[in-house]
Amino acid sequence: AIREVVAWSIIRDIQDPRVSGVTVTHVEVAGDMQHAKVHVSIMGSEAKQKLCLKGLQNAAGFFQRKIGDRIQTRYTPRLQFVLDKGVKKSIEMARLLREVLPKDESEIPDDVETEAEVENGVDVEAEVTAEAEAAVENETEAQDETVAENAENEDGSESATAE
Repeated sequence: AIREVVAWSIIRDIQDPRVSGVTVTHVEVAGDMQHAKVHVSIMGSEAKQKLCLKGLQNAAGFFQRKIGDRIQTRYTPRLQFVLDKGVKKSIEMARLLREVLPKDESEIPDDVETEAEVENGVDVEAEVTAEAEAAVENETEAQDETVAENAENEDGSESATAE
């Protein structure tokens, strides 16, 4: 509930020009409900992020009043805004993966689906499955022929012994 109140208030009620491009990612509330860390992701440079955090911290009393109106508890938690670096870390990780992973398709092993194959709808797994099913079918037919030949041989030997 605290995350929803703070996020909604940032969008609708805060008119501070420093506070923009903010996403409330999650809130950690202390067991005694007297303190809460509000983790936020802020788009922009580090200077803009620091400025936005300062604006949020200055509006903490406003948010606390909104939370007090919404939830009925003995104490309204004191809010501390913390920059959530998870989004920034995920973007950095994606950049590192692009650097590390091979760009040329000739460097990719044959058993790995390429991005082009995925985009063009080539389903390597379906092709392999179809090949396996065909091999099983051929083996089954060969076994059926062997069983039929054995049955013919047994019938021929029984009729020869019966005469």
